[in-house]
Amino acid sequence: MPQKIQIRLASERVNASVAINQRYPKIFTPGEVITVQNEREFMRGHGTYEEVGELKASVAGVKEQVNNLVSIRPLKSRYNGEIGDVIVGRITEVQQKRWKVDTNSRLDSALLLSSVNLPGGELRRRSVEDEQMMRQFLQEGDLISAEVQNVFSDGALSLHTRSLKYGKLGQGVLVKVFPSLIKRSKTHFHNLPVGASIILGNNGFIWICPTLVNSEESVGGFIQNLEEVISRQERETIARLRNCILALTQSKMMLYDTSILYAYEESLKYSVVELLVPEAMADVAILTQQRLTMLDNV
Repeated sequence: MPQKIQIRLASERVNASVAINQRYPKIFTPGEVITVQNEREFMRGHGTYEEVGELKASVAGVKEQVNNLVSIRPLKSRYNGEIGDVIVGRITEVQQKRWKVDTNSRLDSALLLSSVNLPGGELRRRSVEDEQMMRQFLQEGDLISAEVQNVFSDGALSLHTRSLKYGKLGQGVLVKVFPSLIKRSKTHFHNLPVGASIILGNNGFIWICPTLVNSEESVGGFIQNLEEVISRQERETIARLRNCILALTQSKMMLYDTSILYAYEESLKYSVVELLVPEAMADVAILTQQRLTMLDNV
């Protein structure tokens, strides 16, 4: 059966960000004057510097102000980790007593052998045998969920997976978005009522997988059944969630469990493939924004 190909002119493209925001935000360029200090006493925040009594932008982005604190939020930036952040990362290298992890930050993060739970949840000192078996626990290409334990002076992160909710990830889909779109909340692990689970990494990596059952009974976070058959319905649910997240991302909307669930519900009038069409993505994002606005007004 021949496949249908959609071709559109550049003039026909939909700018969902404008449709939702209703106006273009003021974008400051590096060196542009934000405000004159003589007019009012401002505090210098991230992305700004002071020169000859003027507050100027050091990066390209939009202005954010909280009371007297003025900062510039970059349009695109790498992840700057904070202690306690939940992250999703990919193992890039196995080194002596540590793994290197890609966490979408400027430098690779480190997961020490002493910062993981050994299979079986054993709490003991790591031996030479444990170091020799590191590649059997985690190897290059494996995806993991972890927590930021420490931030080094150069900005590199130290991770740990000592809780059983962290560890190696099995079957699912990884979605990469801007870290600034992930809303910080008390929990970043969500079992959605639509039949799938998501991990919203503070670093902009989102993991979507079939609903986790008895996740607390996992053996140290390393044993994953990669031969389990995922039903067609579960695969379609995961694919729909992925496309909904991309639709919200295109419109620069914050990502959290409620916004994703609303987008999923609004997308049910489209097929999974139709959600890749720009008009459908914009429609889902606008309807989601309207529902969130109504929720805020209640």
